[in-house]
Amino acid sequence: MKIKRSILVLSALAVLSGSLGADSHGLNQPPKGFTALFKGKDLSGWHGMNTFDMRKVWAMSDSEYADWKEKSIKDINQHWSVENSILINDGHGLFLTTDKEYKDIELWVDYKTVPKADSGIYLRGNPQVQIWDPTEEAKWNIGSDKGSGGLWNNSKGAPGKDPLVKADNPFGEWNRFHIIQMGDRTTVSLNGKLVVDHATMENYFNRKKPLWPHGPVQLQTHGAEIHWRNVFIREIPSEEANARLQQHGEGYFETVFNGRDFSGWAGPVDNYEISEGAIGCKPKSGGTIYYDKELTDFVAHCHPAVITAWPFAIRERVIPLMVECANYRCWMIRLRSMPNWMPGSIMGRPMVWLRHIAGINVRSGPGTFNR
Repeated sequence: MKIKRSILVLSALAVLSGSLGADSHGLNQPPKGFTALFKGKDLSGWHGMNTFDMRKVWAMSDSEYADWKEKSIKDINQHWSVENSILINDGHGLFLTTDKEYKDIELWVDYKTVPKADSGIYLRGNPQVQIWDPTEEAKWNIGSDKGSGGLWNNSKGAPGKDPLVKADNPFGEWNRFHIIQMGDRTTVSLNGKLVVDHATMENYFNRKKPLWPHGPVQLQTHGAEIHWRNVFIREIPSEEANARLQQHGEGYFETVFNGRDFSGWAGPVDNYEISEGAIGCKPKSGGTIYYDKELTDFVAHCHPAVITAWPFAIRERVIPLMVECANYRCWMIRLRSMPNWMPGSIMGRPMVWLRHIAGINVRSGPGTFNR
């Protein structure tokens, strides 16, 4: 019943949120539950970064990061400005990048641009929700004729690369994005029209890996002036995301870890704890915990989260689990820091945290999971 109630609330939210923006809430004034990333006054809360692998940022020492960030702020102050509560970029310089990194989010952004423009919105530091001039005079040869909003850096032919419809407003008018990012799934509406429907955003920096579990939001500059306003963000909590993912394309999966307690699990569960929807092993504890239900053929899908304190295992070395198992009661977790697969559910190690925004999902029965 809790999931059903959550879905009903979310459906209502989707209807109400269609009225977001300057008209109903005042310029750069976020609605309830949202935070304004740009408050209409200055560039506080932002620094500069181009298309840059987040793993290199995470590998910096504190002093290296501070120097790097300071130089980037000098750059954005040369090319980004605020006029009449509107954020303006001259078409040059680094991309405006949030100081804070985000996981699952709901994002509203208004923009207005000029002929032959090419820009976008990076999610978790990954390119990108595309913005460009959709007229014949622009980049029709690479897809601008299809309009803005697509995940242009996805592989050729991949879902979401091209927008479902052309939804751009004429030049001189404001456009409004509504973007939902949960896990590596991206949904985009442009001017009230669905242009990307729950598509996987590929990891631009390593397509064999999923999207990073967190990262900044970036407003791209790419050769032409662009104006921004009403940049609002809401962090989506795990329970809500679980319900939304079940409501979406992962419909044949059943959540077996609810993110709150160890219901349905057995083994030494007292040796483990749950924080922010993730399972972690308590210090100096361990043992194997397992889903206490007999399964025949199944597919298991989960995402490990950050390993917080192993010197030889850092964020980018954690890989997701997708295991198909036939006629065998098992599923396995593998961490890239470990040389071998560990059969028998979750095996305890200090500071290992495992999570997936939809919990740990299992589908019973034969078949292949195509993600």
